Amino acid sequence: MRYLLPVCLFFLLICTRAAAQTAPSQFLQYELGTRFTPHYKVVEYFRHIAATVKTVKLETYGESYEGRPLLMAIVASPENMERLEAIRQHNLDVVAGKTEAGAQPAIIWLSYNVHGNEAVSTEAAMKTLYTLITARTELLQQAVVIIDPCLNPDGRERYVNFYNAVHSKVPDATPYAREHYEPWPGGRSNHYYFDLNRDWAWQTQQESRLRVIQYNRWMPQVHVDFHEQGVDAPYYFAPAAEPLHDAVTAWQRDFQTQIGKHNATYFDEKGWLYFTREQFDLFYPSYGDTYPTYNGAIGMTYEQGGSGRAGLAIFTRQGDTLTLKKRIEHHFTTGIATIEVSAANAGKLVNEFAAYFRQARQQPVGDYKTFVVKAAGNREKLQALAELLRKNEIVAGFASGNANSSGFNYFTGKTESFSIEKEDLVISAFQPRSNLVRVLFEPVARLTDSVTYDITAWALPYAYGLPAYALKQKLGVPLHDSLEKPVPAPPAAGNTYAYLAPWNSLKDLKFLTALLNRNIRVRFTETAFTIGQINYPAGTLVITKAGNGPLDALPALAQKMDISLVKVPTGFVEKGADFGSDKLRLIQKPKVAVLAGEGAYSLSMGEIWHFFEQQIDYPVTVLNTSGLYGVNWKDIDVLILPAGNYTALNDKAVLERIRDWVSNGGKLIAMEEAVTQLAQAEWGFKIKKDGEDKDKEKKEDEKKDPYEALKPYGNRERESVTQIIPGAIYKVHLDKTHPLAFGYPDYYYTLKQSDQLLEFIESGGWNVGVLKKDDYLTGFVGAQTKGKLKDGLLFGVRELGAGSIVLLADNPLFRSFWENGKLLFGNAVFLVGQ
Repeated sequence: MRYLLPVCLFFLLICTRAAAQTAPSQFLQYELGTRFTPHYKVVEYFRHIAATVKTVKLETYGESYEGRPLLMAIVASPENMERLEAIRQHNLDVVAGKTEAGAQPAIIWLSYNVHGNEAVSTEAAMKTLYTLITARTELLQQAVVIIDPCLNPDGRERYVNFYNAVHSKVPDATPYAREHYEPWPGGRSNHYYFDLNRDWAWQTQQESRLRVIQYNRWMPQVHVDFHEQGVDAPYYFAPAAEPLHDAVTAWQRDFQTQIGKHNATYFDEKGWLYFTREQFDLFYPSYGDTYPTYNGAIGMTYEQGGSGRAGLAIFTRQGDTLTLKKRIEHHFTTGIATIEVSAANAGKLVNEFAAYFRQARQQPVGDYKTFVVKAAGNREKLQALAELLRKNEIVAGFASGNANSSGFNYFTGKTESFSIEKEDLVISAFQPRSNLVRVLFEPVARLTDSVTYDITAWALPYAYGLPAYALKQKLGVPLHDSLEKPVPAPPAAGNTYAYLAPWNSLKDLKFLTALLNRNIRVRFTETAFTIGQINYPAGTLVITKAGNGPLDALPALAQKMDISLVKVPTGFVEKGADFGSDKLRLIQKPKVAVLAGEGAYSLSMGEIWHFFEQQIDYPVTVLNTSGLYGVNWKDIDVLILPAGNYTALNDKAVLERIRDWVSNGGKLIAMEEAVTQLAQAEWGFKIKKDGEDKDKEKKEDEKKDPYEALKPYGNRERESVTQIIPGAIYKVHLDKTHPLAFGYPDYYYTLKQSDQLLEFIESGGWNVGVLKKDDYLTGFVGAQTKGKLKDGLLFGVRELGAGSIVLLADNPLFRSFWENGKLLFGNAVFLVGQ
């Protein structure tokens, strides 16, 4: 016994020393909050902890576009760490209905820094990790905590590099000091300037895809997404604001409130200001709080004041100094408080989580129990939709035979009888991800409050442009997992005069760019034609031996890219134009450029940049708005103006140089606000003004209540929504004879985010995509705005000399999830003006 005390003291001394060495301040050699930590040091710290502490397991689940590692640290008690894989698998079995909840720890996932310039949260992640393995180890008895310290390392590093390079020796808290203003594009977004907090469901970005794979491997009961907001805002935590989608359960609402009240006890004790139930709603499905919520978790956003403006210190309007240290402390406090209340209620959390998925599988909530999506001649889009569902662990299958049913027709807005045909995509609501299915497919989402934070409509049949039906009954049709690959017809015997390829999907566009990158000459037909008793629509790609020589390698390329290629032995057609006609336009390989820099909206520019580099693999030159005087315009065939407000376009010399370039054969593609700016510069088209009949207005004025202007101050938010359109879906009528609309039916569904319309072009151009009366489909639109959105132009082409201006008043590439718009944008780049 006399040796036991010294031995115990020895081991205690070693443990204390080891704990001290794991403190962030010891490892980094500076106190948290005195500077921003570069990403590589954050990675080193987490690796150091995992290597020295047995209760932490570190996994690298991928890397960002710029090659920075994406990490998740799993923190558990020694006992739970020993059976970690069993805990994870048991949780998935509960979701699938293979087992009951049982006595299991709650799984809590903390996500930090999805917006790069909201850089405080990664600093807080290090402090939270350290505290869990030292001072608060008791919390790990009933909880497994997953920490993702930085969801957006590229954006964060952009911000940290900026700030560390420009801040004063003593941080300058003056709000207008240089260190409080990031240069374009700022650090909020990822490498391609995407907002990763809008990408959870769509997974268009590498970071999102890799993260959601891991999320679905664990399926936590609680998820917190740490953010920052304006400098002067108090701290925000749950419960969330209305509108809450009615797929959010009573339990999820109640436990959010319970967590919020527990957070409040700490803030009350410290005298810190906070607010709840305002601004941050639970509706749009692709946030870091809503996506987990629709997957059974208690999903929450926490918002600290600061963001990219705050730096290390900044004066607020209240006369206080907001420091990085204070911001870290606030995020650290809510993180630990959330773990506390979740661990204390672990049994209830796990049991309610199991009940959530039991109901999803057996008694799904919502009006519709089955969704049927038809290919309508476009297998590629249907496959793309099926792939998106697979990424989200949504069970779907393709019909093995035919059947009759009735359901709500998305395109007509009516309940109709229809035929379920072989290989229609069928999605049942009777499955674990039932609520996510409902949210992504419901034709009309119910808004409990019209003041919302984001778009209000996103139904996937509209986003993919595919006919679909929502059924109130469960279907029993047999399904199979994948589309049967069509058996290619044996190539026609004899001479190879040309190959024909379809044109109605992004996959076809990628095939075209692959051909152009190989310097293969490609034509497209402006009119439909018939050859060999088969009808081919306008837009069909024609690759002739003439001008190319032998085409022996083409079938293998088409097979690799899953393109249905048709070999024809002659250029003589039964109907339409022969292959030597000028109705077959040669696609000149264009040199494409896009504007970036001050004035360009970074999110819009990033969508275009990502589209070329990651989706169609075609080179694009990025031009800086400040360097337009040095551009050799003869080297550019297509110039794209992302949405923005360009100072450069107010420079008459620059504007005239671009106008001359267009007149000499250039093609200018203007998007959203850039269209407005060109219209104001009188480029031959006009923004449509409110076209209400003046006599009608006069009569209405006479009937007006003389006290109508006396509106309560407290209703100011409600009054403002009459003039907004946060994101609603409209039907657009297309002129299918114009190349801008090739590959589409008579209609297109647009996500409308503004009241902008153009007047119809009366001469010198083409009205390709127009709104007529009553083309609204779904989503919130303010009453005043709704009255304006009719009888106007959305997509058109204005001819100018030998060139053309493509007008895209709406964004067909919105967040890259609006799949049906991508071919329209491809038409603008590659077909228009050839």
